[in-house]
Amino acid sequence: MKNRIPTSLSSEEAMSMAVDAYIYGYPLVLMDLTREVMTAAVKPDGRAAPINQFNHKREFPDPTFTSVVTPNVDTLYSTAWLDLSKEPMVLSVPAMKRYYLMQMLDAWTNVFASPGTRTTGNDKRDFAILGPGWKGRLPSGLQVIQSPTRLACLGGRTQTNGKDDFETVRAIQDEYQLTPLSAWDRTYVPLSGSPQPGIDTKTPPVERIASLDANAFFSRLNTLMKDNPPARADYALLSRCFAVGIAPGMPFDMHSFGPAVAEGLEKSVRAAQGKIKSEAQRPRGRNSNGWTILPNNIANFGTDYNFRSVVAMIGLGANLPEDAIYPHALVDSQERPLNGKNQYVIRFAKGQLPPVNAFWSITAYNQKQFLVPNPIGRHAIGDRDKLKYDPDGSLTIHVGHTSPGADRESNWLPAPTDSFNLFMRLYWPKDEALNGIWKIPGLERVGG
Repeated sequence: MKNRIPTSLSSEEAMSMAVDAYIYGYPLVLMDLTREVMTAAVKPDGRAAPINQFNHKREFPDPTFTSVVTPNVDTLYSTAWLDLSKEPMVLSVPAMKRYYLMQMLDAWTNVFASPGTRTTGNDKRDFAILGPGWKGRLPSGLQVIQSPTRLACLGGRTQTNGKDDFETVRAIQDEYQLTPLSAWDRTYVPLSGSPQPGIDTKTPPVERIASLDANAFFSRLNTLMKDNPPARADYALLSRCFAVGIAPGMPFDMHSFGPAVAEGLEKSVRAAQGKIKSEAQRPRGRNSNGWTILPNNIANFGTDYNFRSVVAMIGLGANLPEDAIYPHALVDSQERPLNGKNQYVIRFAKGQLPPVNAFWSITAYNQKQFLVPNPIGRHAIGDRDKLKYDPDGSLTIHVGHTSPGADRESNWLPAPTDSFNLFMRLYWPKDEALNGIWKIPGLERVGG
């Protein structure tokens, strides 16, 4: 079937529409590619899991982990990809005495619920997660959570106080359960999965999506939008993009377009990718001594499609600000790009440590937003480490590729040899962190 494309549409007009559609749909396609990778290579060591089952990370990510950009090394992950098309899934969590969070993202990367210590406390809980359009009766005792899309991602994070804490956290992870509603009243044994052939599980999803041509990208986008409906606020953009064959469930075929439109569509991919990368460099939110603190619409983006695509590219799975904020540093206090060849210090005055109800950390990443090897195996540093405080009660963190000296290594965050960036994570931040009253100290380059 031919798409109804206006005969007067020029290559430039088609490209403009397609660029908007690409940026709009980028998070949805990236989420699906990530789901595909993380559920395809099912292994008995817990490194992957079938749909609707937990994939528990039993150790912190290391430099070989590339499935998700900007991974944290503060918590052990308990991730599950949910298919809510047939029936609700019931999430059960045990009572515990530490911070945890069960962030829930829809297929568009918006957080639609975040049960955990901050919102629902630390008692034992059972949550019924419902997909769009489901109708039925729920047993008593289940707390209802409504997902706006069929595909959802559950990003569980359990506070982990270093490698010595792994065994305790693993025991908690083993008590996290996902049960189909139909099996809620009886013993449920999840089906074992098997590896799915033909899925590229080695290439990071951000690189896989970058390799998709226009036909592959927009075909996948149209298919995904059928089961993961766009928000009502998106109709204005989609009504415009319909002119180039982009709509929920519509078959997409590059051969059905005329030469001018096909040319514009093909050019749109590189143009849109360039725009997302350019947007990632554009200042957003507020700046504090070289740190960028993202706007409060992170993880609940509304129609800010540019920002949503940027966060998907560099930090897929970002939390609501109330759960965690992520100050990001690409430059030092003098606005010079960070480079591991230099030495830096971050000085927190006495009484001016990051204000949190849970905990805080700082993590170093390379230009691809992955961790890098270093001689002491440390990728993050924070309040749960054995830090040495200065005589006046202040705290100095040393950042750089080379050691600042044996007497300072307790406070050393190793960096890559070349360009790098830092993410600070404040879990369950206090009001003074959310409203900007607390000021983050900048990175001071040692030696000028």
